[in-house]
Amino acid sequence: MYSLQLLLRASHAALLLVLCLQLGINKAQEDTRQLITMDFQLPRTTKANEEVTATLRVATELRECMVIKTYLLSSSPVDGPFNYKYTACLCEEFPRTFFWDFQVNSTVRIGAVVDIIREFNICPNDMAVIPIKANRFSVLRMLPVA
Repeated sequence: MYSLQLLLRASHAALLLVLCLQLGINKAQEDTRQLITMDFQLPRTTKANEEVTATLRVATELRECMVIKTYLLSSSPVDGPFNYKYTACLCEEFPRTFFWDFQVNSTVRIGAVVDIIREFNICPNDMAVIPIKANRFSVLRMLPVA
């Protein structure tokens, strides 16, 4: 009878151990890293023909680097540096910040777009990844003209 009690106690301990391991494995398999994070800054308001600076800070939580192309889009045509496109290597340790200086005459919606692209000679040793899940990210802001 005593050996049967030991056997039952061992099986309870084994079941508890398996349950704890299973819960630990499930937690470890969760992937909560952000592919791209964007912080797009515009002034709250501006005056007609006044120069405005748009700032976009892009970061990733992936361990691998990726090649990104970033640019602005607007609801009405804007000339000059607004149309500049930047291509850069984005790595976890090195977030990137981009700047655009431009003028607007009327209230406009501005979108900052980041595309993850395949392009050589941007990242060191051409070591970059392209995610399967998504490769275009955007943020929209309104720039009112007073």
